[in-house]
Amino acid sequence: MNISSRQIDAFLALAAQRNFTRAAAQCHLSQPAFSALIRALEDALGLRLFDRSTRHVALTAEGENFHASALRIRAEVDAALASMRDAAQLRRGRVAIALLPSLAAGWLPGVLADFHARHPGVELDIADVLSEPCMERVASGRADFALAAIRADTPELQAEPFCQDGFHLVCRADHPLATRTLPAGPAQLRVLAEWPFIHLARHSSVRQYLEAAFHPQAMNTLMEVEQLATVMGMVRAGLGISVVPSLTLFHFQQPDLLTRPLALPGLRRQIYLVRRRDRSLSVAAQALYQLMLLQRPQDAA
Repeated sequence: MNISSRQIDAFLALAAQRNFTRAAAQCHLSQPAFSALIRALEDALGLRLFDRSTRHVALTAEGENFHASALRIRAEVDAALASMRDAAQLRRGRVAIALLPSLAAGWLPGVLADFHARHPGVELDIADVLSEPCMERVASGRADFALAAIRADTPELQAEPFCQDGFHLVCRADHPLATRTLPAGPAQLRVLAEWPFIHLARHSSVRQYLEAAFHPQAMNTLMEVEQLATVMGMVRAGLGISVVPSLTLFHFQQPDLLTRPLALPGLRRQIYLVRRRDRSLSVAAQALYQLMLLQRPQDAA
């Protein structure tokens, strides 16, 4: 059975007007063309929907039953078209992204405030997780795209450079390293390694970059923690020093703390924008994707 929306519209018009001439005019059709639509609908259904006379048009019992279904079909089609128009014009939609907690807390809020002001009807789903879960969310379809510190060029995923991140020493303002002139190159590593170190957990991208840069120099690890806010608290208490990416420095903007940029070979974190190869972004996701590229951190590659 093949029933068109034009036939549904013609049926509803005739059911409302009870007159072929007025119903044809409502549908902007000639009366013969309109009558042909009604006949084709009745032939497709195998039922007579209208009783006709020279002065009277009325729904049959079967027509009355079909009328409720036709109204529902028309309403569902209208709702579907309206939803698609809203999505195309960014009045509705949903975007799910995953990104590193440091980016989610420091850089992203300003971008999302801009996006939400432009498109208040778009729902936002934000996962602030480490790099591996970021990629898992994109691969499984739970995130449209992600910002991660691991290059994810696989048959499923593609990664493009998004920005780069330098590293800073963090210590108390009264710590000896706050004013000491640091040597360049490997000698700088030996100076830092003399002091108790507050580390992020081994599965974090920050820790992995640090271990690669310090190798084979051993660090004087005092403790490992999960959150940058905890690193800040421990350093502020005078328990040790730490080295953190520049995009996380908002955590350390405290009057009794000091941060100093470090220039160590290989100690620069690359952030990648990761998405699926086989799936195009929705209109809403594409709009946020483009805005994030335009407003990427100033340290952008």
